[in-house]
Amino acid sequence: MQVNTLILGAGAAGLFCAAHAGADVLVVDHASAPAEKVRISGGGRCNFTNLRTGPENFISGNPHFSKSALARFRPADFLTLIQAHGIAWHEKTLGQLFCDGSARQIVALLMDMATAGGGQVWLNTSVGQVRHDGQFQVDLNRDGQRLTVTARHLVVATGGKSIPKMGATGFAYDIARQFGHALTDTRPALVPLTFTDAPFAPLSGLSLPVTARTGTAAFDEALLFTHRGLSGPAILQISSFWREGQDIALNMSPARPLAPVLQQARTATGKRTAATVLAHHLPARLVGHLDLPDLGTAVGGLSDAAIARLTGALHSWTLRPTGTEGYRTAEVTLGGVATDSMSARSMESTHVPGLYFIGECVDVTGWLGGYNFQWAWASAHAAGVAIRDRG
Repeated sequence: MQVNTLILGAGAAGLFCAAHAGADVLVVDHASAPAEKVRISGGGRCNFTNLRTGPENFISGNPHFSKSALARFRPADFLTLIQAHGIAWHEKTLGQLFCDGSARQIVALLMDMATAGGGQVWLNTSVGQVRHDGQFQVDLNRDGQRLTVTARHLVVATGGKSIPKMGATGFAYDIARQFGHALTDTRPALVPLTFTDAPFAPLSGLSLPVTARTGTAAFDEALLFTHRGLSGPAILQISSFWREGQDIALNMSPARPLAPVLQQARTATGKRTAATVLAHHLPARLVGHLDLPDLGTAVGGLSDAAIARLTGALHSWTLRPTGTEGYRTAEVTLGGVATDSMSARSMESTHVPGLYFIGECVDVTGWLGGYNFQWAWASAHAAGVAIRDRG
């Protein structure tokens, strides 16, 4: 069987690339349903882009690589598609856009666009050997039927290692290595952090706004205590920057300095303990769990120095995670196919003409909040348009 373009992976990037790659496109995927990560994203409502998207919202060995694709397909461009197809949406917070209804609407949109020009999407199709001798020959097994597809263009859009229960593998990295591409180190990203001995199990389910820091990275979002450690948007964000052996620091009251609270209480209600006073400004369950000096002391007996020490610990609570929950719950994979052997304009390999890498498998990883979907759309658009223009 001969096609012009064979796309491996019927996820967000693969389907969107098919929509722009012109005629004679075949998309294959081993899964039984397309774009499953789209379907489950955003609590089933799909955080499909972020209005604040810019290169600074991505982590990569080459921070400039994403600029070209992101500039040529912007959040407003995807929003135009959403509106043209009658999909209602809303901005939740921090530029994050969600469907009012179901993420299945986005999946349906992607499938409609991928097949509108005669493109085909084959599910339940596994990929075997990939060869290249001027064109690509790819062995497929479709519902038990073995065949070889020959293609002028091969697009690898199989994602990273995150959420293996949905079938995620390192297949894209195998293809990259086969054709001489280097890989940057990969690790789980946008993932909860864990601690030995479950120190926060009594606080499981408790959430509050914090500033979370590690190294030079800092995010003002919500923290969630879990049985295994820490989660919530603030933690997922810094997990992409944290490394084993490093500390994180949490400001438990970013909107209000706590020292004036205790200083005022020292005069007004001096017999109350610091813990009692702070429990009116922080979750009482959290205050009761903390083991900090002077929490049990009456505020009337606290010096300015003691208040500074206590509130300083609350504004910069320093912890050292022991690990993460891994690829099992990670939303994305950090790292991947190194960009130094790819065209930033077309996503094409500089080693093998006609070979493209798009989406999560590339060493471009976005922050939490719709940025990774925007990279999927932008990188897929860049590759698809390049293939279409080449004919």
